[in-house]
Amino acid sequence: MDLIERIDELQVLIEEAKSVPFSSSAVVDRDEFLELLAQLKQVVPDEIRQARWMSRDRDELLARARKEAERILAEAREQRDRLLSRTEIVHTAERQAETLIDDAKEQGAKMRLEAEDYIDQKLAAFEILLNKTLGSVTRGRQQLQGQTPTTTHHVEITESPDGPFDAAEVGEPAL
Repeated sequence: MDLIERIDELQVLIEEAKSVPFSSSAVVDRDEFLELLAQLKQVVPDEIRQARWMSRDRDELLARARKEAERILAEAREQRDRLLSRTEIVHTAERQAETLIDDAKEQGAKMRLEAEDYIDQKLAAFEILLNKTLGSVTRGRQQLQGQTPTTTHHVEITESPDGPFDAAEVGEPAL
């Protein structure tokens, strides 16, 4: 039997006890009352022990639940930090890649323009040289045919910043 049942039995014993006339006192069977008290004394320690066990079990359960919650939160924070770090690394890499691509495009365009300028200068110098050579060939042919040169080619030589081709550079004999 449990504690509540014993207390209920005591209550019934007192409620059913015979009243003493002209007083609020009652006559209770002493042996029966003492027997119920002895049973209460035996039941109370068991009930208290069970309450302590349940309280301890509850405290342990709460402690385990707190530890588990803290572990889960720590893992979630670590995972969040890893994801943020990865995201930041990806963004940084993308920005660096875009910068490298932009720099490469800019450098490529600059190199292309420089190459075109260089080629244009060399072609202009080559054109001048060819015009000189053509003039020399024409005069030479006219001399071979016994004609006097009637027309002369007038070639204007302009210097480029890198320097023009001249007769010494291409091995042309001086006329």
